[in-house]
Amino acid sequence: MTENNAIPRDEELTAYLDGELSPEEVSRLEAILEVSAPAAERLEFLSRSSLPFKAAFEPLLAEAPTEKLEAMLGALPHEEITPAKTGIGRRGLLGAMAACLVAGIVVDRIAIGWPGEREAADESAEWRAVVAEYIALYTPDTLAGPAPTAAERAAQLARIDERLGLSLSPDAIALPGMDFKRAQILQYDDQPLAQIAYLDPETGPLALCIIRSEVGRKAPEVEGRKGMNVVYWASDRHAFMLIGRVAADRMQAIADAMRERAAIG
Repeated sequence: MTENNAIPRDEELTAYLDGELSPEEVSRLEAILEVSAPAAERLEFLSRSSLPFKAAFEPLLAEAPTEKLEAMLGALPHEEITPAKTGIGRRGLLGAMAACLVAGIVVDRIAIGWPGEREAADESAEWRAVVAEYIALYTPDTLAGPAPTAAERAAQLARIDERLGLSLSPDAIALPGMDFKRAQILQYDDQPLAQIAYLDPETGPLALCIIRSEVGRKAPEVEGRKGMNVVYWASDRHAFMLIGRVAADRMQAIADAMRERAAIG
């Protein structure tokens, strides 16, 4: 079957039923319908479909930023979106984008309980996700090499103390059975983010990450991200997360000991 008489897509058949095809496209499509029973049956099915989809999704579509989507499409060079190259014109692409957005709204509404109010987002969830993506790339080789000297360790922690307003001593953040590898300042959302990295001989890299936060105190909680366990909590001025491939119960014990010894959170 050649490209000219291939079975049309539903988008084409729907556009044909809606009278939105050019005369040339109508002629081509009708030639296919004359010789293709499957195509004719599909057209008949689509023409009988009378479920109230539009009415059902009208409230959701009203929430879709269609003007913004139209503006985005309008800004693209015309040659980048043509039926000849993609098989889907601007109308089809906008429809697909809107459909994806509606699907996202539907799933979101189901997840939070239709039509309940969305609970306030966990401010720390986003930065934890970013950190998890970063730490997931770590391997034991990432932290290979000699551990810093006592003087180097103290200097690294001093930089963290200065940028984040903390007071961390080498003894306070030491983890039994794990090698301290480095303490460094990263950046998240234009704010300093401290990372203190360790190497566990059994499970590999583990990190304590700290960022300023005004959310207030939060008791420790455990979650999984990128195949790792995370214990996270917050003090009056900072949010903390301990992340690694250590078992959850051991990770909780490490976090509890560190919070008590270092007086963080």
